[in-house]
Formats: sequence, structure tokens, C-alpha cells
Amino acid sequence: MTTELEALQTTLAAEHAAVYVYGLLGSRTSQSAERELYVALRAGYEAHRGRRDMLIGRIAALSAVPEPAAPAYTSPAGLDTTEGRYQAALALERACASTYAALVGATAGERRLEAIALLNDAAARELSFRGIPEIFPGADEYADR
Repeated sequence: MTTELEALQTTLAAEHAAVYVYGLLGSRTSQSAERELYVALRAGYEAHRGRRDMLIGRIAALSAVPEPAAPAYTSPAGLDTTEGRYQAALALERACASTYAALVGATAGERRLEAIALLNDAAARELSFRGIPEIFPGADEYADR
């Protein structure tokens, strides 16, 4: 497996998990009482579902077998409160940003530009979940700059 293919598979695994967690968060969020959070969760779910499907196609185009979703995922803590759901969604987007940053480093050309777009989107989506803008999203070693 090439470094790029490994990074694509790792990103696909993150997308499988994101789709699951967003579905879980959405199922515990009131569309009427928590409208802002519900809309942000729905947008996140749809974005990650689309990315998952795109990655499956990219990996298959490389004549490789896309990794399937895990049989189970651990639910984030604190889902019984609105604040807990905001925090879980923020943590999820930060984890995805780290995965996208690794994908940027493992790709070149058009694929790198696509990975940068994914990273930018994750950074912007963090703001929907009360995140704070960062100079280098997904690169914890540069968080203090």
C-alpha cells in the first residue's frame, strides 16, 4: 500500500466514524428546541457522508478495496446535554481536521488541493460548534502560534 493510499484509507475510516457520530448526535438533538445545533449537525452529517462516498470511489479507482466501516464505535461522553453535544461535535471535527492534515502531507497535485479544501471546511465547521479559529487547524504542534 502506498503512503497516499494509506492516508486515503485512514481518512475513509475517519469519515465512517464521523457519519456514525453525527447520526448519533442528530438523533439526540431536538430540531425545534435546539435549531442551531440541529442544522449544524445535519450539515456535518451530509458533508461527511458525501466525503465518505467520494473516498470510496477514489480508493476503488486506485484498484484497492475501500475499508468498510467498523462494526461498532464508542459513543462520545456527555450526549445528554446540549453543551455535551456541541463539545462532541467539536471534538469530532478537530479529529477530522487532524486526519485531513495528514492527507495533505501524503498527497500531491490535485489530490492535495482537495485535501486542503477538506481541511479548510473542517476548520470552518468547527466554528459551528463553538470552536475558536486556529492558524494551523489539524496541526496540534502549531496550535500556540
